[in-house]
Amino acid sequence: MKKQSLLKGTFILAISGILCKFLGLFFRWPLIMLVGDEGIAYYQISYSVYTFFLGVAAGAPVAISKLIAEKNAVGDRKGVFDVFKTSVYMMLILGVGGSTIMLCLAKTFIKYLNWNPNAYPSLIAIGFAPFFISIITCYRGFFQGMQNMNPSAISQVVEQSGRVVIGIGLAILLLPKGKAYAVGGATLGATAGALFAGIYLSLKYKQEKRKMDVNIKGKSNPAIMEKLLKVAIPISLGSTAGSIMALVDTILVPNLLLKSGMDIMKSIELYGQLSGKAHLLVNIPLTLSVALSISLVPVISSAVISNKRVEFEDKIDTAFKISSVISIPSLMGLFFLAYPILHMLFPGHSDGYEILKYLSISIPFIVFYQTTASILQASGHTYKPLETLLIGCLIKVVVTYILVPMPNINIYGAVIGSIVGYLVPAILNIIVLKRCLNVKIKYYNTLIKPSFASVIMIFIVIFIYKNLLIFGFGSSIACLIGIFLGGIIYVLLIMIFGVFDYSYIKSKFLKEKNV
Repeated sequence: MKKQSLLKGTFILAISGILCKFLGLFFRWPLIMLVGDEGIAYYQISYSVYTFFLGVAAGAPVAISKLIAEKNAVGDRKGVFDVFKTSVYMMLILGVGGSTIMLCLAKTFIKYLNWNPNAYPSLIAIGFAPFFISIITCYRGFFQGMQNMNPSAISQVVEQSGRVVIGIGLAILLLPKGKAYAVGGATLGATAGALFAGIYLSLKYKQEKRKMDVNIKGKSNPAIMEKLLKVAIPISLGSTAGSIMALVDTILVPNLLLKSGMDIMKSIELYGQLSGKAHLLVNIPLTLSVALSISLVPVISSAVISNKRVEFEDKIDTAFKISSVISIPSLMGLFFLAYPILHMLFPGHSDGYEILKYLSISIPFIVFYQTTASILQASGHTYKPLETLLIGCLIKVVVTYILVPMPNINIYGAVIGSIVGYLVPAILNIIVLKRCLNVKIKYYNTLIKPSFASVIMIFIVIFIYKNLLIFGFGSSIACLIGIFLGGIIYVLLIMIFGVFDYSYIKSKFLKEKNV
């Protein structure tokens, strides 16, 4: 099996993540056209509960990859497969429990959280997904721990493709029965996609094991399970806290908007614009930071267990550079091109572009939180990111609760809550990195240079966009051309400013070792 560098592993997962997000647009776009903002609000209710359970399981692949990377770094092949076998037993318990809870308590959620009863079909449809997701995480954790991101990347595309094809197909078939059933059919696509991804990963695992010529079956080990839980629980709690950020909006925002003087339909529409459009677009660049976080854990863990301080510091410096290169231009693009982007993606349904514009400010804070959290988790400080995120979560709840009922702020109170809710944990994590790991951040190279390149890039993009409109191009075409040329310009500026140089990138992409 080939061992990939941090940059290459991140790139592979990033390309896969971007492709999945665009496939997600092919899911959301027809769904919005079919059921409108009202139907999307029903979908988001079920999806927020689903992501909460995903958060509960999120620590597993990180924990698995961390332990496997450590075993592999010292040449313990049997230990690698013992970790995998133990993780399968652990995740089966979690998956069965998650699906049971969702299927049995769907009506209870609706009753006590005051959700719209029309969300019930989608809550039932998503209930089967946790079981399949729990199995997928074991395989992804194995491959990530071996620092081979290809199977995880391909499985994500397989999962999303199944979601789009099955989900939209069922939505069209069930639309005559009403929006609630159409959304339920669309939601069932997530379960189908997870099933397809699980089948692919199981076949790939058997194939790779044959290539490695390994006959070790692995044994479930209580000591390994204890280690997995010690790593996974704080990470899962942190991910759950992150999902609570979304649940806060789901639980509080629609009801708080009513207190601001809005009628129920207007509050549902605004919530749909926030969760179904703004969050959707903001999550696209976050896919890249998730890819970085996934790649970071086994690389940092391996460097720590091998006591390679120079390699450790180099990986952290690279991670901060990638974080800036991802987040700052994403903020600029979504902030200044919010309307044309929404108009391009959802013709006739571009309401909510101002929500997207201001929510984009949260992108750098989320990205830097995710990056610093992964570094701390891989270095053994697993509870620190949880503590800082819980502080941010509490701040978000307070800010949302105070600002949303104000008529002149309303939905933007939730946006402000999200920005502050991630700003504080990101700053606290950086402080912890400096104190606990003695990490020195090179702000000029990792922050100032990418910011300068992003500012130049967005000025050029806006100039191109406005001049194309003057020459008679439509808004969508002008936006696409501007973004495409802006991406090329930005890459060149990054090279010119020396954030990354060509020889460095080439060496990292060619660096691949057998493990």
